[in-house]
Amino acid sequence: MELNCTAYYKRTYVNETRSDIEIWTSFKQGDRTAFDELFRRYYPTLTLYGSRICDDREILEDSIHDLFIELWQSKSNPEIQSVKAYFLKALKYKLYKHFRKNVPSSDARELEEGIGFVISHDHFMAEQESQAAINRSITEAVNRLPNRQKEIIYLKIYHGLKYEEISEVMNINYQVARNLFSQSIKNLRELMGKLGILVLAMLHF
Repeated sequence: MELNCTAYYKRTYVNETRSDIEIWTSFKQGDRTAFDELFRRYYPTLTLYGSRICDDREILEDSIHDLFIELWQSKSNPEIQSVKAYFLKALKYKLYKHFRKNVPSSDARELEEGIGFVISHDHFMAEQESQAAINRSITEAVNRLPNRQKEIIYLKIYHGLKYEEISEVMNINYQVARNLFSQSIKNLRELMGKLGILVLAMLHF
């Protein structure tokens, strides 16, 4: 099965009336239409998330391509609680696997910490133009945080993942996820100084 991600995305159709789990269940039963729906629904999310980790578009496209090809060819896809968390974790693993092949390191955690995670201003655009300056300050402050703190803010705020889902994506337990997010917000407020008090309201924590 050959898959040109961009072209395939443009010609597939998303059925917004079905839940992720319903589509996943249909896919596991061999429904090709459900596979198309999963791709269409998650290709933009995976592209955006992957671009935070890898700035090489070709590597990113290849990783997404391989992810869906392997998903289609797999005979035993797992039972999952969150389709989004499953896809984000799977793509993250593929990108890290690529980096492991190209960056000599015996410590996977060290390698993971060394991979950049960048958040763009677009992720925190305000509804009103008058809030643009505050949004820029938030973005600049977030990008000064350690990579894992940036990532958990991105997953929690931009994607709206629950701590259970974040735990799966980041491969940490529930309490560690809560503690990491709490510490990230504390550091973010400190970095923003007087504007720190606005962070909670701006990011809807």
